[in-house]
Parts: sequence; structure tokens; C-alpha cells
Amino acid sequence: MTMNCPDSAPHAVARLRAARLERSAKPFLARGGSRRVHCTGCRLAVSHCSCALRIRLATRAGVCLLMHDSEPLKPSNTGWLIADVVADTFAFGWARTSVDPALLALLQDPQWRPCVVFPTEGVAPARVLGEAAFAPGCDWAAPHPAGDCGAGAGAGAQAPAARPLFILLDGTWAEARKMFHRSPYLERFPVLGLQGGEATRYRLRHASQDDQWCTSEVAARCLQLAGDARAGALLQAWLAVYAERYDQARQQRPAQPDSRAHQRLAALRTGGDARPQLPVADAGAVRAVAAASYRASAAAPMPDRVALPAGV
Repeated sequence: MTMNCPDSAPHAVARLRAARLERSAKPFLARGGSRRVHCTGCRLAVSHCSCALRIRLATRAGVCLLMHDSEPLKPSNTGWLIADVVADTFAFGWARTSVDPALLALLQDPQWRPCVVFPTEGVAPARVLGEAAFAPGCDWAAPHPAGDCGAGAGAGAQAPAARPLFILLDGTWAEARKMFHRSPYLERFPVLGLQGGEATRYRLRHASQDDQWCTSEVAARCLQLAGDARAGALLQAWLAVYAERYDQARQQRPAQPDSRAHQRLAALRTGGDARPQLPVADAGAVRAVAAASYRASAAAPMPDRVALPAGV
């Protein structure tokens, strides 16, 4: 059961979810969630609705979520949280035999410079894009000679004003790998490999390894690389609040608006400290954001994770 929130205008992931539900032959029942009334704006139980805390920012970078079939339906999917925070978030369903014309149009839009966020192991060197490409004084969105700033020759020249567009493949590790290898329209774009090492803080799903980041955590790192430090920090804080409230609702405990996670979010909403740390509000409540991310080395991440090379 759901309830519309008057403060929530549907974003890209919400619209994709609605379209996916229209195609469903039977209702999607989240684990243990069918007995409660949920807000359509944040997916939480209405008693723990977080819509009033949401803040959306205009950013230099954009995020393009390419989502496997059931990902938009999962309440643990954190691509939704990215769309909550980043105004220029785009979401498309993935299919092996077809591609959304709107996705192709986005990838061809000259204002954007797309890159696929995925482990670079086995990727042709000409396509590999390192974090160094976003270092101060080495802006990947401006043209560079082959090999400069950690960008391979495939990162080619484009208009200096182009904005980074991070393409995140949203699904289980097996699904993400299939999407990466069976999407020929992505082959012309460089592949960004993120430096892993830090443990995930999202604990709503179990991960086989601590360094498997959820999709939202990967997006936050990408935003920070692109110079959108406040948006990256805000996304991390928003993830912590969502995970905390989700866990509290599941355990039938009241929300705690004065928790460390809420205090961190409040500080960022008012322009406070934007350092890219995620506060451990409830260590057991914060972790696997959702079905769109993969791994921090090339091992299998859980659903809604972005693969991070050891070294996305």
C-alpha cells in the first residue's frame, strides 16, 4: 500500500519505477513491506517519511543510471537517492535487444561528456580513465593529448565546456557485467575506475566484502571528483538518514531526528562542512545502497552496487 506525498515531484527513477509497474503482470511485493503504507516520494513507511528533509542541488556533473529490469522496484535501490539529490539525474531501463532513444539522445548531447563507471580490469588501455583525470588543473572535461591526466587516447577531445556524465550500471554484479559487455552504444566512452579501499557504510544489504560500495556511495565519489563536493557529501548524508529510517521502520522503532546522521544532513543543508565523510549514525543501519553498484575490486558485489576496481 502506498500514499502520495504532497511535497514529492517524481524524479527520473520514480518515473521509471512507475513505468515498470505499469508493465507488471502482478504487484511487486518488497520483503515484509506489503502490510505497511509507504510514501511514494521516499519509499519509506509513512511514519518514517523523509521527504521534508530532501534537498536537490544543481551540479556540474550529471548521473545517468542504466537500470536492470527490477532495480527501480526495490526499496533498497539507492539510485533513487541519487535522483533525490542530484538535479541532473537520468534513469533508463536496460534491455539486451533494444535501447531507449532518449538514452541515445542524451549520450549524444554535446553539453555532456559521458564515462562509464566500471572496473577497468580487462578494459582496453585506450578507454581507461583514472581519478587523476579530475585532479586540479587537469580537467578531463577539456580536451587532452592521449595519455595526459590519466586518460587514455579514447577519452578524446571534446568541447572544453562539456560536463561530466557518469554512467552507472545498476544491478547485481552479474547483471552489471552483462550490461557492460552487451551494450555496444557504450563502447565509445571511456571507463572510469575508482580507487577502492574504504569500507562501505551501508548495511541494509549484506555484502560479501566490506569494500563493495553501493551505487549511491559510488555516485558520491564521482561527484567529489567532478568538483561537486557539497553534493557528494550531501548524498552520503542522505544515504545515512535513509538507511537509518529504513532500518527503524523495519524494526518498528520511531525515527530519531536528532541522531548523528540527521545532524550531519542538517549541517550540510545549511551549507555546513562538506568533507566527504559519512557519519556512522547507526553502524548496523548504514550499508548496501542498492541494486545498482558493483565492486571495489572486480569481485561480485551485491545488487544495486557499482563495481569498484581495486586499485569504480
